[in-house]
Amino acid sequence: MCRVTGQDSARPLVAPEARTLLGVLRSAGPLTRAQLAERTGLARTTLTARLETLVADGLVVSAGGAASRGGRPPGLLAFRADARLLLGIDLGATHAVVGLTDLAGTVRDTRAERLAVADGPQAVLARVSELARELVESSGRPWGDVVGAGVGLPGPVEHSTGRPVRPPIMPGWDGFDVPALLRDALGVSLVLVDNDVNLLALGEHTSAWSTTDDLLFVKVATGIGAGIVAGGRLQRGAQGSAGDLGHVRVPFTRDAPPHGDADDDLEALASGPAVARALRAQGVNAADADDVVELALREEPAAVQALRQAGRDLGAVLATVVNLLNPGVIVVGGTLARAGEHLLAGVRETVYGRSTALATRDLTIVPATSGETGGVLGAAVMVSQHLLDGPAED
Repeated sequence: MCRVTGQDSARPLVAPEARTLLGVLRSAGPLTRAQLAERTGLARTTLTARLETLVADGLVVSAGGAASRGGRPPGLLAFRADARLLLGIDLGATHAVVGLTDLAGTVRDTRAERLAVADGPQAVLARVSELARELVESSGRPWGDVVGAGVGLPGPVEHSTGRPVRPPIMPGWDGFDVPALLRDALGVSLVLVDNDVNLLALGEHTSAWSTTDDLLFVKVATGIGAGIVAGGRLQRGAQGSAGDLGHVRVPFTRDAPPHGDADDDLEALASGPAVARALRAQGVNAADADDVVELALREEPAAVQALRQAGRDLGAVLATVVNLLNPGVIVVGGTLARAGEHLLAGVRETVYGRSTALATRDLTIVPATSGETGGVLGAAVMVSQHLLDGPAED
């Protein structure tokens, strides 16, 4: 178990004793004082004192009157999500998306551009800091309203410190103090960093599957990774490396004989570069994953078949994961998932065929819905939860 320390030098946005009260308003509000007392079990004087603190901080506001049964209607109180602003930063191998959100994770504005993470932390973080400043300035809100930033990186991250750990596609990033640089560059005291797939899982869970306690998000792009939500909470593992699917060997069977090189892992068979490479070997002009997607959307037979096989290979690994974790939903995102149903068809074919009947009885396998802003949303939700619910043990 590890508590976030190195990433966080901010004072709490909400006093610990008021978090439960605010949590009720966030999930169920607007509510009257009587309803709040009933739901929290707080004495009237205690409830009043905590509400006064939240109102003074601008986090709770009056929201009109409730229906009256005679006499003056009781006043409603509500969580004010736009009381503060958050920055969400999603970095991929070749892109950056920076978003400005409120405390509920609602994305207000974004900036996106092609940006190579291989250019190194100084150059990349300097550019995303510029994009963040543009967002805040165009919002018309003062910088003081920005209370935190969340960052997703395309590689392993030690979540307790926010430092990348030997990221394979991020030269110069190993051990780099990302939170410290961004705290200075952005002038915010709270910066939290995580693996990008974890944040995509958090964003998808929040936006589309909040009533599902067990979800697996799989990103198929330059690399392959998974974010795991179990029991309603994001699971990072002991060292923050949970979900590293890309380096798992594909379990071939008699029905699916080995293909590729003898030492190939899943990433070498089913990632965007791998599928493009397989198509080039057949004489198809596919330089990268974007070309694969374009070809598949045009129903080019070789691309469709290559994606279907990539889905089968991915499904062969996921079948074991399904038996082990029993998720209710598998969400597939990333570049290759934009190619329609071809990849998903291969995944479903193998998962439903190889996993146990009980584990797949109610299992749903679907494409991601959050699009370009999924990582930004997840980054903002990570920070919002830290600020409003308090630091959680991982």
